[in-house]
Amino acid sequence: MKWKGNRQSDNVEDRRGMSGGGKIALGGGGIAIVFFLLKMFMPESAPLLDTIQNQVQGSPQTEQTGEQRKLTAEEIETGNFAKTIFAYTEDTFGQLFDGNGMQYKQPKMVLFSDAVETACGSATAASGPFYCPADQKVYMDLRFFEELKTRFGAQGGDFAIAYVIAHEVGHHIQTLTGTSQKVRQLQQGKSDVEANKLSVCLELQADFYAGVWAKHNSQYLEVGDIEEALSAAHAVGDDAIQSKMQGHVQPDTFTHGTSEQRIYWFKKGYQTGDLNQGDTFEALLN
Repeated sequence: MKWKGNRQSDNVEDRRGMSGGGKIALGGGGIAIVFFLLKMFMPESAPLLDTIQNQVQGSPQTEQTGEQRKLTAEEIETGNFAKTIFAYTEDTFGQLFDGNGMQYKQPKMVLFSDAVETACGSATAASGPFYCPADQKVYMDLRFFEELKTRFGAQGGDFAIAYVIAHEVGHHIQTLTGTSQKVRQLQQGKSDVEANKLSVCLELQADFYAGVWAKHNSQYLEVGDIEEALSAAHAVGDDAIQSKMQGHVQPDTFTHGTSEQRIYWFKKGYQTGDLNQGDTFEALLN
């Protein structure tokens, strides 16, 4: 993807290389996140595109402290790429919201290594990239993408990173529009199976928003970029993850959608470029 020489977002905090932030206190939000991950990745947790749905009110957000090691040239390059992609999302969704008579409140992004403290609690790199609605921040351990390629068979490439960033920003859009809050309310009192179906709709809509973003940034795309996104979407389908992790598939436990569904909704967003065409709830629940 073309990015060098373009604007980088000012809404990015780089905590990579910081020491003193690796200890995870399993209390409050930490327990909520660990429980959520164990539920998703039985029998053990594994990296996946993730939204921290268990918002913990009053959970303190503490900064990582200590000395910061010098980042490698590759880390600096990848960080600059992520900052530029984040700027692309700011510009795109700002314009799309304005065109729909809405105001876009820009999220923030935190780059971290190994572990991080958030307003949703403590998390490690094992959670994969995620969005925390309590502080409206996207959290990214950029080393996730190497594991996505080596462990889960994704094609890799810089646009895989761009797709994931846009997906997580999609969850921010759901927070701004009230969709995430409505889903959490609807999940109350529902069986695990029914609650999971709502989570799948939420995740597929975030994939759709990522596709919409890609459509409106086609001037920056290079040959093979879309294929990299589709490969990443396939690799993180619930069926693909479960097949690799436990050797069999349990559809009732899906929370993100199958590989086929994730590809379909990304492609629909890319083909339409219209924020209003991503009603995954109507399509999947009715």
